[in-house]
Parts: sequence; C-alpha cells; structure tokens
Amino acid sequence: MRAEGTVGPGFGAVRDAFAEGQAQDEGGAQLCVYRYGRRVVDLWAGMDKLNGRPFNADTITVLMSCTKAVTAVCVHMLAQRGLIDYDAHVARYWPEFAAKEKASITVRDILAHRAGLMGFDEEAGISGRTLFDWKRCTAALANMGPWWKPGSAYFYHALTFGYLAGELVRRVSGKTVGEFVDAEIAGPLKLDLWIGLPSEQEHRVAPHIVPAAQLTEEQSRALFSSLGLDMNSRPVRAAFNMFTTGAEGLNLINTREARAAELPFGNGIANARALAKMYAACIGEIDGIRLLTRETMESARVSQNEGLGAPASLMPLVGPGPQRFGLGFELPRAIEPMLSAGSFGHGGAGGRMAFAHPESGTAVAYVCNSMLWDGVSGPDQRWLGWTKALRDVLGI
Repeated sequence: MRAEGTVGPGFGAVRDAFAEGQAQDEGGAQLCVYRYGRRVVDLWAGMDKLNGRPFNADTITVLMSCTKAVTAVCVHMLAQRGLIDYDAHVARYWPEFAAKEKASITVRDILAHRAGLMGFDEEAGISGRTLFDWKRCTAALANMGPWWKPGSAYFYHALTFGYLAGELVRRVSGKTVGEFVDAEIAGPLKLDLWIGLPSEQEHRVAPHIVPAAQLTEEQSRALFSSLGLDMNSRPVRAAFNMFTTGAEGLNLINTREARAAELPFGNGIANARALAKMYAACIGEIDGIRLLTRETMESARVSQNEGLGAPASLMPLVGPGPQRFGLGFELPRAIEPMLSAGSFGHGGAGGRMAFAHPESGTAVAYVCNSMLWDGVSGPDQRWLGWTKALRDVLGI
C-alpha cells in the first residue's frame, strides 16, 4: 500500500506505519497531524470503493461519533462567552425540558453522558428516518423521564447526545449546530467540515463500506438475552431500541437525505485535514484563531465520571475498559489510547479517531470509510503503527 501526501522532517516513520496499517483495508483513509499550529503529517491511501476511485486529499467522508466532539466545541464556545453555564439546569435554556423529573439535569450532566436519557422511549417511535426530524426528536426527549437519577450514573448517549447538546446550541445561539459550525468554526478556519452537507459537495463524498454481516433484530434480541439483560426493564428496552436504530442508521447514512440532515451525534462530514485543524485550534492559535481558551480546554478534559458507573440494569453492556468522558469529549482508555494521558477527543464507529494532546501541542485526525473497528475488543489495528511512530517522534 502506498501512502500519498507529505510529512515533515522526522515524521517519515509515521508515513510508513500509516501505509502498513492500510494494507489490508479495502477502503481508504486519511491521517493528518498538527504540531504547535503547523501541519506536519498530511497523508491518504486506499480507495473510495463504492465510487471506484482513489482516496485523495480532497475526499470527504462521514465522521460518525467524531461529530460529537464538534458539537461539544460549539457548546464550549458559548460557555466561554458567558452564554452557557455548565452547572446551570438545562431547563434554564430549554424550559420544556424540565418535564418528567428532569428539572435537576445540568448542562454538565448532558456533556458527561450522566443525564439518564441515553435513548428514546419505545413509545416515541423514533427510529430510522425519524431521526432526521429534529422537532420530533427533541420533543420526545423533553417529554420523557430519565432512566436513572441524573448525575448518579453514566452511559454513552450514542444518539441522544446530539439532540440534547444541539438543542442547547440552538436555544442559546439561535443557530442550528450546522449553522453554528459553519459560521463560527469551519468558516473562520476554512475547514471542509459540515453538519448538514451542501448538495454541491456531494461529489467529494466517499460513502462508508457497511459491514456485510449485520445482526438482525432477532439476533440482537438473543444477544441481549444471552447477556442476562431483563428485556422487560424500561432502560434495557430503550437501550435495545438505540442499538437497533443505530444499526439501521449505518445503512441510511450513505444516502443524500442523511448527509443533508443535521445529526450532531454522528453525521458530520469532513476530511482529516479539517478535523485535525479544528483540534489544533482548540489547544492553540492557528491562522490567528483559537476556538477554546486554555481555561475552557482544561475544563473540557477533566474526567466527569470518577466514582460513577453504569446503572445496574445496563451493567452487562459495559465491556472491559469502559468509556471515560470529560465535557463532551472522550478521554484515553485501553482501547482508545490516543497519544497518552492528557489527550482528549472522540472516536467514531468503524475506526474514525481524532484528538488533541496539549502537552505536546499535537492534534491528530484519522478518517476512514471501512467499518473495521468494533469498539470493544481493542484498539483499531490500523491505528497501532502510526500512533506508536508518532509517540516515538514526539518523545511521549
């Protein structure tokens, strides 16, 4: 496998390791690294298989849950302007949200996945294309009760995070998340980054390669039962609905309808250059722009889950090395090591990964279109070589 692009002096081993990691990947990928505001790695390799063309520097693809970090940056920018208080009740900005015993939920709870709203109730009928209906989804969340006492436990809000944080952005700024990203992040930094892709950019998209083997609803139900989960439990039923809805979304995300929608939990579209540059602007100044102040950045990477675990009814779904969250960002763990302690970022389904490591002044983005990483058994094998090479270069 040949990796195209450029690397700065001393980063040649990163190129070699990236190329080796992509050798068995039927799709394509890009890797971009910034160091102290300067781009030092800019690589791409492989194929846009579904369109029958090579990946190149201008290829864009879906970010999956790396999108959540983009959404979190929007919230942090509003917070550092004094428009959002992390410890304020969400209902202060979204009054309808106080219904059904949610008045005590704070912005911090939302960002740390502690709100007890990790999915939609079955009765809401949210699945598939109804995820594109922003009003219906946010109304469903405002009208449901939490599954556990907010702040007492945490569990990944895989779908609902985008609506919860995104509605905060809309209520406070008057802009949708996609509009805010365009005006406040992508526009000023000249990034190829969108939540809600314009039609004129469609020709650049490399669709992701959906896994050939996907669990049916019956197989998923059998899996949940085999883990000892009580399918009569409200949280478990809602978790099951989230699981099956997410699986359906993997197929939908390759449609124009899905890319045009604003789904701030997972349908951001970008290339590695854009995502790495965004993170670089979160930890330092680049092109005269810094997105997050040092104080905001430091707050964002403090763990919000110490002493907490999953609610008891959902413990069987927690694998070894559970996710760790700061404020809207994932923190390093065994299967998402990033560079080292101090890193903050977010992974995305199938193997997307982006993060910053302030201590070394480094921002990294890896985007791909093959769904190879399972998010459970260990790090994506495609990451291992180039992350080691990068640590060696940086002396970490």
